[in-house]
Amino acid sequence: MKKEVSIKQVQYDAEEVFRIGGFYCSEAIMSAIRKNIDPSMPEALIATASGFPVGVGRSKCMCGAISGAVIALGYFFGNEKSADGTGSKSMELAHELQDSFRKNHQGTLCCHIHTKGMDLLSGEHKKQCVAFTGEMAAKTAELIARELNLKLIYNDVEVR
Repeated sequence: MKKEVSIKQVQYDAEEVFRIGGFYCSEAIMSAIRKNIDPSMPEALIATASGFPVGVGRSKCMCGAISGAVIALGYFFGNEKSADGTGSKSMELAHELQDSFRKNHQGTLCCHIHTKGMDLLSGEHKKQCVAFTGEMAAKTAELIARELNLKLIYNDVEVR
């Protein structure tokens, strides 16, 4: 596990691997988290995110960027008790993550609402999905770094 995390780099890596066509949203987040936080994470875990793009299997339900981020949180914090003892740490952080997304995007996680009227993964749709992917990769990295007490770097400035 790395000792410091560049939020800008995590965001860039997730966006770039999606943009160039290497992975979709959920896979891109797992890839960027693995590369920038825990290179020892089994590469096969990226594949666990393969069914989530375009709102879970193209159903346009929950945004795949959220799904990928939640999978990453589960890898690091699954089955750990939350601070208040009422649930898993993973669930607590997933709630914080999705709440952040809702606040920034029409109050919903629904891919169908965010992509209404757009052609699937072309032009405007792909641009938006790449941005959502980067945003959620960055937020996920922030949460992981905060909880594991890793050094955070924003715009090449270290933050604790």
